Amino acid sequence: MRSCSNAVSGFIRYLQNSKPWADNQCIITAFLLYALCSSTADGVQRDCNSIAVALHKCCSSFAVGDCCIFCRSSLFFAHFRAFYAKTSYLCSRILLKIGMSYNLLKGKRGIIFGALNEQSIAWKVAEKAVEEGATITLSNTPVAVRMGEVSALSEKLNCEVIPADATSVEDLENVFKRSMEVLGGPVDFVLHSIGMSPNVRKKRTYDDLDYDMLEKTLDISAVSFHKMIQAAKKLNAIADYGSILALSYVAAQRTFYGYNDMADAKALLESIARSFGYIYGREHHVRVNTISQSPTMTTAGSGVKGMDKLFDFANRMSPLGNASADECADYCIVMFSDLTRKVTMQNLFHDGGFSSVGMSLRAMATYEKGLDEYKDENGNIIYG
Repeated sequence: MRSCSNAVSGFIRYLQNSKPWADNQCIITAFLLYALCSSTADGVQRDCNSIAVALHKCCSSFAVGDCCIFCRSSLFFAHFRAFYAKTSYLCSRILLKIGMSYNLLKGKRGIIFGALNEQSIAWKVAEKAVEEGATITLSNTPVAVRMGEVSALSEKLNCEVIPADATSVEDLENVFKRSMEVLGGPVDFVLHSIGMSPNVRKKRTYDDLDYDMLEKTLDISAVSFHKMIQAAKKLNAIADYGSILALSYVAAQRTFYGYNDMADAKALLESIARSFGYIYGREHHVRVNTISQSPTMTTAGSGVKGMDKLFDFANRMSPLGNASADECADYCIVMFSDLTRKVTMQNLFHDGGFSSVGMSLRAMATYEKGLDEYKDENGNIIYG
């Protein structure tokens, strides 16, 4: 408690000596103040009131008042929400700097494959990994690096982007070699968030697949996982007790309309995790798992036929609703941490309970709606 009080005193002195702040600085600091004020301990309340008074002097345009009760008012939240979209990342970085994260990955090194844009799960995982104390590198295809937004994420997280074709063993070896060089040693965690089906993109149904395209689907979405792990193992690029994750979907076990040959790829992906999990676990205590995530509106997911309806159906079926990309990132962080050192070779469902439900009331309510939009010109239902 003494160190906490010293920190509070130092922060108050900083506020008192500061020039007037911009609105976003005031919003962020007030948010931190609100978190502090959530405690009912008398000592914390006194510190909170002192900070509020000092903050009020710095932020004339943002009347936080001089007591904690006002900080928790609806007026505070109305003002806070207006700025949150622009300041949320900076706010999280400040939380990290003052030690308010869980520090689950403090001192760990990692590689995130597949971050494309702010909608992608890998993007969220990268942000949260850094927030939790990790240092990372990012990797995506050369085209995605040139055309996508990954460079912006790299600047935001102060990490290097290493372009690589995930189907190329040579490229993958370069990612691990360069990551060890940049990060200062073997990595502690790896995320495989890679998937693409040319057949889905070309709208080929499952009973009319192009086999060259199927080969590409499997190579990009599943075999790349094997290549990635094999390359890392041969280079001794993953530290003992490290964690490797890949993102999967329940279509690996069940048939879903429109998911097409990606279902085959996910089944293979999960099998690779089990097979390599045994070998890597025995030899280096490295764990290998897959996370079976809810339908998520990512760039890749949106290419699946009927994705919007699948998303709605899963949400109606799941007792807890669909898990978001942010929530999936939280789960990934736990799987990278030392809290899960004995979890391996598992396919872990992160889907709000969807995988254990037969039929929900909400799903039944829409069951008898028409199928006209799924019929061809002759009135036959297209099941593929």
